[in-house]
Amino acid sequence: MMPELGKYAVEVLSAYGVTLLLLAGIVALSLRRDARVRRLLADQERRMGRVHE
Repeated sequence: MMPELGKYAVEVLSAYGVTLLLLAGIVALSLRRDARVRRLLADQERRMGRVHE
């Protein structure tokens, strides 16, 4: 299934690897921020006397 990359195999595979790492980082940061924002929102709602699930 792997196409023949010739003399550029290292560069192409490195680019794919870096791209996958960057995408994984973006997803991780997004999930981390989501958890933080949800926690802050729940705290704010609790202070305002609202109970929201």
